[in-house]
Amino acid sequence: MARIKQLNCFDIPKIRKMTEYLGSDDSDRFAKEMQSEAVRVIHKLVPLKYKFLPESYIYLEKDEILGMITILPTMGNPYKINITRLIFQNNLYDVGKQLVDFVLARYGAKGATSFSVTIDASHEELFDLFLNQCGFRHCSSENLWKIENFSTEGIYPAKFRVCQNSDAKKVSDLYNGELNTLYKPSLIRIKTEFKEPFFEGITNFYKNRYVLEEPSHHRIIAYMSITTTDNTNFILDLTTNNGYEIPYDEILAFAINEIASKKSYFYTFIKQKKYTKTSEKFEEYLKSKNFHCIQTQNVLVKDLYRPIRQKENVLQVFLFGENGIAIN
Repeated sequence: MARIKQLNCFDIPKIRKMTEYLGSDDSDRFAKEMQSEAVRVIHKLVPLKYKFLPESYIYLEKDEILGMITILPTMGNPYKINITRLIFQNNLYDVGKQLVDFVLARYGAKGATSFSVTIDASHEELFDLFLNQCGFRHCSSENLWKIENFSTEGIYPAKFRVCQNSDAKKVSDLYNGELNTLYKPSLIRIKTEFKEPFFEGITNFYKNRYVLEEPSHHRIIAYMSITTTDNTNFILDLTTNNGYEIPYDEILAFAINEIASKKSYFYTFIKQKKYTKTSEKFEEYLKSKNFHCIQTQNVLVKDLYRPIRQKENVLQVFLFGENGIAIN
């Protein structure tokens, strides 16, 4: 009989066996991540609004693990759930669907309002699973470019400063204002998503945040985060105000100098968000510098809309051509 349950420490040997094809280093790292997650007993018990760490569930049949799914609440907005990992035995897409449906139902019942997943463009079957079988919709895509042969010599770095929690509202307004209208309903972010989390030190990544202000009015015109999970590969995520001409060379010079002040050996990547107003202009710049796009990921979202409870026997009168709706 098949069942789905939350991962615990006794499942780790089975997980290790399931992922041994990854190779010794990757398999060991993966098992360590799962072991760390499995022993977080207290986190499993807290309400959704306080969750901030990943949680995994496994699909079991006759004591054999056929699949696993991992979710991660959004920092600053745990009601937005990110599906970060989906694993299942070869061609068992129905197992994948059941795991996705399980977390949708489980976390939807806890109050989650939306779910998102980013899928590599080459994984067509997985894209079909989320889009056509699990009810997600395709919002847009994100490209990851590798920064190579970029010299900061002779470039005056942009005057970014460290982002403070007090900047969160302005950064949120900047980010949401730069979204293309079509994508706003699903991709809009609230101010708490741009605050430094209290528990960030025990997450599996490290992120620095910076803002650039317009000098005369102290208006925030650019926001950038630098994130790493291994202290070697660093991803830049940039949002700029479309109304200002901010030289990208100066932005990259600042970011690379910041990383170089702490690391002597590193790789740098930058994310291009196709759903922003500046995406095309930014892509032209990246191509002009001969940077290479190494990955394209589709962004899929599923929003949970809760119908408003109405009284019985209510008559709604819609007066077309007039400004008003009368309810008797």
